[in-house]
Amino acid sequence: MAVYVDPPLWPAHGTHFSHLISDTSIEELHAFAAAAGIPERAFDGDHYDVVEARYRALVAAGAVPVEGRILVRKLIASGLRIPARQRGKALKVPLLNRWSEVLPGHDALFLDLLDRWGEGHRKYHGRTHLLAVLEALDLLADPAAPPRTVLLAAWFHDAVYRGVADQDEEESARLAEDRLRHAGLPAAEVDEVARLVRLTAGHRPAPGDDAGALLSDADLSVLGGEPEAYGRYLAAVREDFAHIGDADFAAGRAAVVRQLLQLEPLFHTSRGRELWQAAARRNLRGELG
Repeated sequence: MAVYVDPPLWPAHGTHFSHLISDTSIEELHAFAAAAGIPERAFDGDHYDVVEARYRALVAAGAVPVEGRILVRKLIASGLRIPARQRGKALKVPLLNRWSEVLPGHDALFLDLLDRWGEGHRKYHGRTHLLAVLEALDLLADPAAPPRTVLLAAWFHDAVYRGVADQDEEESARLAEDRLRHAGLPAAEVDEVARLVRLTAGHRPAPGDDAGALLSDADLSVLGGEPEAYGRYLAAVREDFAHIGDADFAAGRAAVVRQLLQLEPLFHTSRGRELWQAAARRNLRGELG
């Protein structure tokens, strides 16, 4: 029975953070944190996020210092770990790792986007969707890495989300233009990112638009999931529009499904068609039925 802490390596809010876990029980972890003066708001489901300034005091209080990979292994072995995909907040580390490969040195922009994707009213259009799109791009672009403009467009494509078709994409594109110009990206690159974000309003890239095809297919990859995953997607979409009555939602959703079924092709890359097309059309037809 022990409490463990990894080195303060994760940047956020102008400092770095450690993770504090127990290999026995959440109750033990809460008790240790309370005694160490760590606020409850620092708890993230199966661990505490602890600022760098508290690291030495935690070790002195009895927390066992271990490397990050060892800490993760101990948490998994304990049976206390919450799978990342079950909570958007837990995705900050894999998302930070991906952001650092795309636009290193811009932590403030990362945190702004992370907050936007983590807004409370988002159910489907949240951090899980963002990571799923980035992972889908990995599959589509393999073995080459996707272009930076495509990856940045994925980060911005639902950065503004209020559930208003076309308007969300336009505002997200304008946000990308503003933030990326401020970050010092070349004008041509900024324009391309904004163009790709706007394209996700209809998912109709022109023939020969390889970048648009990649982003469109990645954004729609959820349609080609297994039945259980597709059911979770539908439930989350319904929660996104909880403010709309059942009859109006059903009518609007049916229109969206019909529009998707009319897309020819539905997926624009050969890899996307191979991975998702058959299942996507089956899921969509089943939903409409």
